[in-house]
Amino acid sequence: VLPKTSFTTLIIGVFVVYVLHTCWVMYGIVYTKPCENTKFENCIKPYLAGKPRLQLSIYTALRPNADGGHTLIYKEEDFDVDSKFERTVNVSIPKKTRNNGTLYALAFVHQAGVTPWQDQKQVHLVAQLTTYMVPKPAEVSLISGEETPQKHRAEGGDTAVERPVSHWRSRLTLNVVSEEFVFDKDFLPSDVHRFLRVFQNGKKMIYLPLLFVDELSNRVKDLIEINNTRTELPLTISYDTISLGKLRFWIHMQDAVYSLQQFGFTEKDADEIKGIFVDTNLYFLALTFFVAAFHLLFDFLAFKNDISFWKQKKSMMGMSSKAVLWRCFSTIVIFMYLFDEQTSLLVLIPAGIGSLIEVWKVKKAFKIQIFWKGVRPTFIFGKSDESEKRTEAYDTLAMKYLSYVLYPLCIGGAVYALVFLRYKSWYSWLINSLVNGVYAFGFLFMLPQLFVNYKFKSVAHLPWKAFMYKAFNTFIDDVFAFVITMPTSHRLACFRDDVVFLVYLYQRWLYPVDKTRMNEYGLSYDEEEKPKGKAHRD
Repeated sequence: VLPKTSFTTLIIGVFVVYVLHTCWVMYGIVYTKPCENTKFENCIKPYLAGKPRLQLSIYTALRPNADGGHTLIYKEEDFDVDSKFERTVNVSIPKKTRNNGTLYALAFVHQAGVTPWQDQKQVHLVAQLTTYMVPKPAEVSLISGEETPQKHRAEGGDTAVERPVSHWRSRLTLNVVSEEFVFDKDFLPSDVHRFLRVFQNGKKMIYLPLLFVDELSNRVKDLIEINNTRTELPLTISYDTISLGKLRFWIHMQDAVYSLQQFGFTEKDADEIKGIFVDTNLYFLALTFFVAAFHLLFDFLAFKNDISFWKQKKSMMGMSSKAVLWRCFSTIVIFMYLFDEQTSLLVLIPAGIGSLIEVWKVKKAFKIQIFWKGVRPTFIFGKSDESEKRTEAYDTLAMKYLSYVLYPLCIGGAVYALVFLRYKSWYSWLINSLVNGVYAFGFLFMLPQLFVNYKFKSVAHLPWKAFMYKAFNTFIDDVFAFVITMPTSHRLACFRDDVVFLVYLYQRWLYPVDKTRMNEYGLSYDEEEKPKGKAHRD
């Protein structure tokens, strides 16, 4: 008979297979098989091997095919593909672009001394210099009404605009593959194929320079709102070489970001993903991938065990009901705050799911039953036994002393923010004040549970499996706090959870297991060991 396999073991097995498969796919992306015999007819040799004299020319146009005219904004007459540089130029903005239109950049690499349109061996790419985005609302002092000037907001911009307006991408990053790689025609990567231009030179096949526009470097922080008053805007042109492996990886990442935008991700949401790739080196990026994979695994296992724990929960003995209620309130406030701050969906969606789960926990903790009479709900609360009443008494006593510290701090912080800080609206001030109280003093609401543990001299009533998975994720969140863009208060809260975790571990060590006490399912270990019926053989 085969041994019984648990669901957790199955999930871990699937996770290991997923990681190994991903590593194999990544290896296939960065490794390209070269042409081993350079005299073979299937070999495609680089044009750069002949050391041609090249020129880089960049034009702007209202259409991607340059119909209707084009304007030269920059040229590098003696273009050396191995030398990186960065130049800033002022670009004239056409009237159509200023009227919420678009503008394109056409980057050419061609023979020096002639125009791109005269060179049959030129390579070029088109990049959009504008994008549409809803401007960030202006923040004002709710007391004096003084407005805070918005960064990157052009003069004369309408602060009340709520529709998407054209924004200027102030950076253009170009790359050329400088290594003289010889492709094998039979093993030509599909991702590179669309960037490859090949011409026949006798019996030899030659490919022109691999030019690439790095769209991942276009960040939201570099955007400038376009209006009717400014006729020129700055453009930073950056050039650097790129390896073939990194080029292929970057192509896949850009395609992934583009796919997310097609599925409804906004420019800001896509920007969070871009930051993971652009602001970190490849080694840290690989570490981030493995950290994210383990975070996903622990999140799933914690979710599974947490749901199982509360689904089978029969008694609230030893569990702080006020801590459960507070956790529900705080997660909802955090979700509303992240939504108000237009945080990335990578953070917002898990926060929303967590809020729904916490509401369900409150329903279980207070034994709430809901009956509907037409469209009007009726709530019925269950009764507590003696052990639960004793737990409630300890819980109330802890909250009594805690309120003497917590409430003045929260009210004082809200008043300070109202006087000295600026917000978009009164709602924004209210949400920010509540969430600052949650982040700064929210860990204090874990103290009633610690107090209950101290009074009962036991931690057997806590969901330790789910807790341990969540504890591992707190340390993983510490890594993500520096990778994903999020509000500073949310980032600090990740480190606060580490302290709470260490205190719970200390109590776990301090209070040994007592088999006469209730476990997380409302049963004692002694009761579990009693036979429930006729014994039978497996």
